[in-house]
Amino acid sequence: MSHFTIRCRKCGKELKEVYCAFCEHCLDSLLVTVYKDQLMRDDGGEGIWRFNWLPVHSASFAQAGTVVYRSEGLGPRLGLSNLFISFNGYWPERGGHIATCTFKEFEAAVVLQNAIENEVTGLVVASAGNTARAFAHLSVVSGFPVVIVVPKMCLQEMWYLESSSLVPTVAVADGDYSDSIDVARRIAGIFGFPFEGGVKNIAKRDGLGITILEAVSKIGNLPDHYFQAVGSGTGAIGVWEMSERLISDGRYGTRLPTLHLAQNLPFAPMVKAWDRKSRQLLAEDLRPELIGEITTRVLSTRYPAYSMQGGVFDAMTACGGQMYGVVNEEVYAAMELFEETEGIDIVPAAGVATGALRQAVAAGTIDRDGVILLNITGGGEERLGQERKTHDVEPVVISKTTPDREIEEKLCSILKRS
Repeated sequence: MSHFTIRCRKCGKELKEVYCAFCEHCLDSLLVTVYKDQLMRDDGGEGIWRFNWLPVHSASFAQAGTVVYRSEGLGPRLGLSNLFISFNGYWPERGGHIATCTFKEFEAAVVLQNAIENEVTGLVVASAGNTARAFAHLSVVSGFPVVIVVPKMCLQEMWYLESSSLVPTVAVADGDYSDSIDVARRIAGIFGFPFEGGVKNIAKRDGLGITILEAVSKIGNLPDHYFQAVGSGTGAIGVWEMSERLISDGRYGTRLPTLHLAQNLPFAPMVKAWDRKSRQLLAEDLRPELIGEITTRVLSTRYPAYSMQGGVFDAMTACGGQMYGVVNEEVYAAMELFEETEGIDIVPAAGVATGALRQAVAAGTIDRDGVILLNITGGGEERLGQERKTHDVEPVVISKTTPDREIEEKLCSILKRS
């Protein structure tokens, strides 16, 4: 018997033993996992698998978790007495062993294990970089087939741990991340593999929610403030959902962490909508040309999970907080500050989150003695590069207007090889 069910936030409909389902009544609402065990446990295994609030029943492969520690460098520099850092990356001296240097490994691991248990035969995954790397690596580790679709514009920033010949990868030459999502859905239809589902996949959100589970396990209570950079907003929603479960547990506090979410200006559609206190995004804030002006294209989806029931707008409404627009210069300065004070390199998206924390401190909007959790969503790439060989991504390149028949012809040969 399963230890969880899946429920629609809007109408309450429950589903059991299904993969990445959608509510047939409420297409604009997210499903949420309901676990039978009301108390959080962290003694179930190794790495991320030690937590009981995951929609899987076993672990087919190992997966390292996040490292949470009290800052002795950045915190004092900013005048913060209780800054905790959730470091997601490669930093062996700290116990950080995330091979692809991104917290996207958590979502990839839980999604793949959930798919295996639901007898899915393969997945199609869209990504702007980090998710692709995580799924490619764990596809090889687990032996579970995936097809990955990315924008060609992101290839310069991408790398795989294993040769891309082992993982079928498609690059969309004339599109961005959102176009890659559209192409991924078409490929799913052509080959009969499910589209991984993005934010609507409960395994993805619960996997990313591991960040707050590990923090609470380390700190002993929910943080007062939570900082993270967001693209689709999936990770922030996962943290909100896990925090609700932790409050219901009763042992870790009675108040949701205040969310502090950040995007890279000038492409910051959710920041601008939240500043208006509006559930609706404006088309002018989603213009593709803005994406070319930011340094963090991994945060550049034009389909963020903002307006839907159970999305970022509802998370921010429930938790309160603020959204921050961080310009490129602030991103680079924050990356340098973090490496100087903490001793490890971080990726630009983590620089966006760190830049938002600096803005909050300067504005006096957070209690300097409050418990603050800064999610460093990726780091240690330079450290990893000193020890392991990485590979350039060599994809099949297509157009977003390439006919389905031609896509099928191009992919059939590499699918057979893989």
